[in-house]
Amino acid sequence: MAFLDAATFGVISLTRFEEVADCVVHELTEADELPERLADRQCVVINKFVLDRPRLEHPSAARLALIAVGATGTDNVDIACARERGIAVCNVPGYATTAVAQYTMALILELATQAARYAQGTRLGHWQESTIFTRHDYPSFELQGRVLGIVGYGDIGRKVAEMARVFGLEVIVAARVGEDRPPPDRLPLEEVLRRADFVSLHCPLTPLTQGFINPYTLSLMKPTAYLVNTARGGLVEEAALIEALEQGTIAGAALDVISQEPPDEGHPMMEAAARLDNLLITPHCAWAARETRQRLMDEVFDNIQAFRRGERRNRVD
Repeated sequence: MAFLDAATFGVISLTRFEEVADCVVHELTEADELPERLADRQCVVINKFVLDRPRLEHPSAARLALIAVGATGTDNVDIACARERGIAVCNVPGYATTAVAQYTMALILELATQAARYAQGTRLGHWQESTIFTRHDYPSFELQGRVLGIVGYGDIGRKVAEMARVFGLEVIVAARVGEDRPPPDRLPLEEVLRRADFVSLHCPLTPLTQGFINPYTLSLMKPTAYLVNTARGGLVEEAALIEALEQGTIAGAALDVISQEPPDEGHPMMEAAARLDNLLITPHCAWAARETRQRLMDEVFDNIQAFRRGERRNRVD
């Protein structure tokens, strides 16, 4: 067994893995290091490391029998190729539901209250410069009575809805992208986009959802509406979003994910975040509560042990 990118899991206990005699932990793996690290391994643990067809078809992967993904999403693994080669793939659904939902609400609250911007201003001495007891630098508003549109109504989407209702938000749920006949409790995506004050994305990245937030769908949103994305960066056409923010097509956006992670210096989204007051970007950390990461590792270990016993547990292949 080998971890290929253990650094992404942070400082948490790997004791159960370390007690397994054949476990080797690599903090990070570069492309040229992969053949040596895959050689003779029957199981690898990954988080965001990409195992595409060329890598899975490389001779060094000949003995690979299990890819244990330390995440819910498996878009970094060529599932079809793994299936062809008889390689099992398992993931960990639901481990970050509470953490991602509460982070989503934190982003919504920040858009509504501007608390972080006020705190930054205080650190810079702005409060001391005030002629009154307070400051009114940034607009804020109440969530009570506003509409939250959720796109992607799995475990996380449902938890966000539960939390949002506590704040008095009305929750509406979009039909799946590309779904012609939504169930009674879902609304057509276009209607959700038109009605929502906040649109929060919680759907997986698939060929259907790739870039579905685009010039057309952004144009359907109210100019007072906000986009929140704690799912996958590829759901959004970033150039279109930047243009919408610049032109006031929508009021703002809060993103925990973008198309390239980490971004290169000069990435358009980073440049936009540096100059646009209505764009907030955080570094894909919604999932990273300490309890969440430990739960993730425990589940990965249990998936591997189940596989070794011949059981199917959290299999996605």
